[in-house]
Amino acid sequence: MTKGLLFLAYLYLYEHRVYTFENTWWALVLLFLGVDFFYYWFHRASHEVNMLWAAHIVHHQSEDYNLSVALRQSWFQGWFSWVFYLPLAVIGFEPVIFAAIVSFNTLYQFWIHTTTIKTMGPLEWVFNTPSHHRVHHGTNPKYIDRNHAGSLIIWDRMFGTFQKEEEEVVYGITSPLNSWNPVWANFHYWKDLGQLAKRSKGFDKVRVFLKPPGWQPKYLGGFQAPQEIDVESYRKFENDGLRHDHIYVLFVFFIALSVSTLVLIMNKSIPTLPLYATMTYLLATLGISGGLMENKKWLMPAEYARIFATLILALLFWEHPAFLDIIRGAAIFALVNFVWFSRVVKHIRPQGDVRLA
Repeated sequence: MTKGLLFLAYLYLYEHRVYTFENTWWALVLLFLGVDFFYYWFHRASHEVNMLWAAHIVHHQSEDYNLSVALRQSWFQGWFSWVFYLPLAVIGFEPVIFAAIVSFNTLYQFWIHTTTIKTMGPLEWVFNTPSHHRVHHGTNPKYIDRNHAGSLIIWDRMFGTFQKEEEEVVYGITSPLNSWNPVWANFHYWKDLGQLAKRSKGFDKVRVFLKPPGWQPKYLGGFQAPQEIDVESYRKFENDGLRHDHIYVLFVFFIALSVSTLVLIMNKSIPTLPLYATMTYLLATLGISGGLMENKKWLMPAEYARIFATLILALLFWEHPAFLDIIRGAAIFALVNFVWFSRVVKHIRPQGDVRLA
């Protein structure tokens, strides 16, 4: 939906453009530079404005750094990122070519999420590399809000946000998420901002959302600078070893992944009510999977309700013969799910909602 928002806005402004670029090689180079330039400012703003950081923070929560981190994206970031690219429509770069260049810029950033590649010699001067991007994901105070580049590091060098990788990088965010719940991951910082706004006075309630992360009114303590990290004593948020309920979570996640794939393939033939019910079910499944990993006190009633909802979801498809196999599969899955969880729950000791400090 948010991708559609970007493209519709871009198309509208392109139709009212002030100039038209022909699809020459030099126009493609200019568009590539333009996309990367505006990406830099969007990315930098995402780190310097609280309400934008509340969305972008999801990408930075992981305390590991590997290729999967590139795919860890916010639900809400697309709601505002498209605004930064609109000047390219006004000056007349063709929408289809623009979409292709934006896609390339995004794909380029996949491979730089790795600790395997150390340095790349002279290329480090021009391109965004794994070394530069490791800095960007660091919670070390000297690394915070540095290296916002997409494909080219030249913008950081030009606008004073470049930092070379020096001491070992500690990954994550300054106040660790300490959760595997994707729903909580997308909403936790919004909750923090809401609580800060509630305690603030007057127009400070609005400033909370516009100021940089760490900002507070002086009467609430003023700016909270990030603290230095003791690399020797630092510990990641994790469970010890493979537990019985982890295998169950893997099973549930595999089912959610399978259903998601079916929805992507068949969404045009799924009626509206079953489609939205399935989307809600998938979100609940992922949230409960996080609860299983963390042994939350709300886990048991939530998971039994989700298993029951599997049958309800199947009934919504009952009048559509094309989905008969899916209905049968859902019924069998619900039965297996119920029996297995009844056994798993004996090994679970709820720990409440307290997260590790």
